[in-house]
Amino acid sequence: MAVERAGAFLFAGKACTLVGPELKVGDVAPDFELVANDLSTVTLADSKGKVRIISVVPSLDTGVCDAQTRRFNEEASKLGDNVVILTVSADLPFAQKRWCGAAGVDRVQTLSDHRSMSFGDAYGTHIREVRLESRAVFVVDSSDKLVHVEYVPEAGKHPDYEAALNAAKQAK
Repeated sequence: MAVERAGAFLFAGKACTLVGPELKVGDVAPDFELVANDLSTVTLADSKGKVRIISVVPSLDTGVCDAQTRRFNEEASKLGDNVVILTVSADLPFAQKRWCGAAGVDRVQTLSDHRSMSFGDAYGTHIREVRLESRAVFVVDSSDKLVHVEYVPEAGKHPDYEAALNAAKQAK
């Protein structure tokens, strides 16, 4: 039985339940299976040996999610080749590809959890009531340890970008 955290996230003004554990700094980053825009499967191991910023959003087609993804896309070029930025949502891969093209986002890899919610269930970001992801940011170092974890408590709030970026810069 999956862990459920009742009232852990506000979505559209309503308290919702997050499915999955609340991860902490120092935990080993759980593996996942996500769907890329070309419908291929992407796992944590695909970027092994690199620092990963994993930006989690409810839907790219909303204002804060759009801004969050654009911000990390802008920052990507300043972080070097050892840092990979993944944006995870439950949006369909086709919608993610369309959004990236319209937004000119080309440095962040958008990945869909729509198929199985394996990421959301492993990282504790699956909103049970609406089958979307909550807002969160994780930084995983090159040895697959979490060095930054932020669960944003409300859909309409931004994450602490500077904290995540600083954690990524300091990670090895």
